[in-house]
Amino acid sequence: MDGMEFAQRCEALKPRLYRTALLYLGGESQAVDAVDEAIYKGFLARKKLRQPQYFTTWLTRILMNVCTAELRRQKREQAVAELPQTAQESFDALPLRQAVEQLPLELRQVIVLRYFTGLTLAETAQALEIPQGTVSTRQRKGLSLLRLELADEEVDV
Repeated sequence: MDGMEFAQRCEALKPRLYRTALLYLGGESQAVDAVDEAIYKGFLARKKLRQPQYFTTWLTRILMNVCTAELRRQKREQAVAELPQTAQESFDALPLRQAVEQLPLELRQVIVLRYFTGLTLAETAQALEIPQGTVSTRQRKGLSLLRLELADEEVDV
């Protein structure tokens, strides 16, 4: 399927996709964003569609996956919105604060954004303008260094 055919078929499906996303997510702006994201993902994967007669079902499934991911993200945001006091209190605990401050800047940025600010892996990558894989690697390194540092603190006490 070429890009022009894809665009024509998507244009015809947009109202249906929008209604589906609106019912799924509940908000107009979220629904528009989800439809845009689904169409973008569909465009990138259009050559993987083996049977063009299933285009509507295929694109609707992509939309549902995008909506599910958005609902998961919203759920994490709500959970994080309830945590800031606890997270700040735990960060202010002396051993943790010192351990985080001792991390190299690259690792500290990732740990603070992921665990104390509550950003997702993708949001952290976007904020730092680095690939998600790099964020994941830095997160693993930072956490292992924190574990070592905090384990040493416990042994010393």
